[in-house]
Amino acid sequence: MTNKLTKKWQLVLYGCSGLGINMLGMIVGTYLCSALLVGGFEDNVENWTYLNRDLVVAGLWATLILVSKIVDGVIDIPFASWLDNLRTKWGRRRPALLGGMIITMAVYCLFLIPIDKSATMLNTIWFAFLLMVFYSAYTLTMLCYYATFSEIVEKDSDRVFLSNTKSICDVVYFSMSFALVPVFVGMGVNIRYVALIFLPLALLMLIPMFLIKESSTKDGVRDENGEMVAKRERVSLVKSFAFSFKNKKYLFWLLILSVMNFGLQLFLSGINEFFSTTGINMTFVMACSFAPVPFTLIIYNKLIKKYGLRVAYQYALGMFSLGMGLMFFCQLLTDSYLLPFAIFCSLLNSFGIGAFFSVTYMIPSQLAKEATDAGEKGANAMYFAVQGLFEGVSAGLASGIMLVYLKQIERTDLITCIVAAACLAALVIAFFMPKSIALLGKTAKKDTE
Repeated sequence: MTNKLTKKWQLVLYGCSGLGINMLGMIVGTYLCSALLVGGFEDNVENWTYLNRDLVVAGLWATLILVSKIVDGVIDIPFASWLDNLRTKWGRRRPALLGGMIITMAVYCLFLIPIDKSATMLNTIWFAFLLMVFYSAYTLTMLCYYATFSEIVEKDSDRVFLSNTKSICDVVYFSMSFALVPVFVGMGVNIRYVALIFLPLALLMLIPMFLIKESSTKDGVRDENGEMVAKRERVSLVKSFAFSFKNKKYLFWLLILSVMNFGLQLFLSGINEFFSTTGINMTFVMACSFAPVPFTLIIYNKLIKKYGLRVAYQYALGMFSLGMGLMFFCQLLTDSYLLPFAIFCSLLNSFGIGAFFSVTYMIPSQLAKEATDAGEKGANAMYFAVQGLFEGVSAGLASGIMLVYLKQIERTDLITCIVAAACLAALVIAFFMPKSIALLGKTAKKDTE
């Protein structure tokens, strides 16, 4: 049994709690994994990389990044079950949040320390092991944090307010990552020290320690009325796949999601190398990609209400593809036109970025509701967990296999073209989206008159 947060300032603080942990995850995935290989960097290489040399075996490293992403996707289900059944005298959430935060921060620091000063097998295995532990601790922390959203508020309006606060914080940490990190590196600060600058932000996860007041679960979990709740059934990975794969609409969504997420993750993890080869000022350009997101989401939501999810989603994919495709031509422009054109492309990208994150909650929630109404127990956890696995695999293929390959052949200038192609492919596949998903969110005419 958990206390409820009713005041706006409490909800704002709680919504900001995950910003720091999210920031660490962004820095590891976008900067530190790339900093272990010098390929793809042309300017300020000594500061964008650990030691201005390769520290991992490229082929093996690419494979192990993919494995770590798969592990990150698989562990959602056992973690969710474990968190729901955690028995301690301090409750379920606070011990998991605190433990996950501490492990995440500790492994983050260890990831900054190579064992050898060259590309050895030992170094490669060391960083791969740390990456898997980091993602596991990160997932544990954020999974527990998100689980509290349905427990700490009473009214739906408060839950919406909390979710919107978290969305704004997501824009903030994305903007900080792509705007401030290049500034520090440009000032001559090595990426490892830049990573340490943002480490204290993770302590924001201590906020729930003071706002949440849980009853002891040592003798069992109690509901809001103080009644003992039966131990929840553990949902196995096999059972999750069995239920999820029976839903053809869900499988179709996973196909669209995987193709889109491949492009998005290649953009997020490889755009640093692309900017390095073109001489674009990353700070201004990425700020233009993320700062307008709260406003571009307004247009996206209006399109959903008028035409349904499919049209709105295709609009977002089309705008992002256009922005990414045009950005490829930045390398052909002179200095006087380079930055303005890049900013224009980034503004086009902003119309897609927010929608990409939003849709990953909307569709599985709807499909899970339909499955639950049909009598499938635990459908919500299953659909989100299996989706997480597919997101992990596609992200691993993008940031591991594809990005490392482009770095090795020194063709990181092709990143934006590949991103655009992936999103265009998702746009085409979306034309065949099942009607129940395509019209999701559309407001009936009688409701708008």
